[in-house]
Amino acid sequence: MGRSINLEGKVALITGASSGLGKRFAQVLSQAGAKVVLASRRTERLKELRAEIEASGGAAHVVSLDVTDYQSIKSAVAHAETEAGTIDILVNNSGVSTTQKLSEVTPADFEYVFDTNTRGAFFVAQEVAKRMIMRGNNAQNPSYRIINIASMAGLRVLPQIGLYSMSKAAVVHMTKAMALEWGKHGINVNAICPGYIDTEINHHHWSTEQGQKLVSMLPRHRVGKPDDLDGLLLLLAADESQFINGSVIAADDGFGLA
Repeated sequence: MGRSINLEGKVALITGASSGLGKRFAQVLSQAGAKVVLASRRTERLKELRAEIEASGGAAHVVSLDVTDYQSIKSAVAHAETEAGTIDILVNNSGVSTTQKLSEVTPADFEYVFDTNTRGAFFVAQEVAKRMIMRGNNAQNPSYRIINIASMAGLRVLPQIGLYSMSKAAVVHMTKAMALEWGKHGINVNAICPGYIDTEINHHHWSTEQGQKLVSMLPRHRVGKPDDLDGLLLLLAADESQFINGSVIAADDGFGLA
């Protein structure tokens, strides 16, 4: 007898939803029945995605969000709940990177990466969790989900992206701290650590000499696709994952084992 994940009646907020993995996450959660709130700075692209989701029979809303701006975070979460209803699932996905040696990192580089990947991720989760906690304290068997998108680089330091690795390592530890503190309120907090995934941002890289060299070093000599994360995302978003809390799950095709 088959079984599928059903997220009908759930509201999911996805940050960084205008492209790449965030866009895919929004599509997958919508296909599973969730009402999705698409959040990023590029609202025109979000509106295009909303139209795609609605054309497929889903429900989607758009909110403007700059995760480096604390007031923008508070406004976006409030707007999301006004438009779509109370948030049950947060996919904390916004992220940026730079490429350079650590000896070349400037204060501007450091702020750029950490303000989005670490500080932004923290305060988005905090703002959503505050509202979940308030509701959870007045509900029987509350079931909420926060999914932080970290990286295999947060588990294994990689050359030239040490700064990014540091920021995502902080997200890994942040996930565990949140799970420990918020679990009693019915909030499960877990992290996905993707490996190398082919998205529109890096697609051109894989055909270059440097990209091909990197692919040859991967255990199965292949780069992942956004849909390779679908199953894990759905599991962590579902009520069926109630016993999974504080987990940091690598989805890297075995790269971290090499």
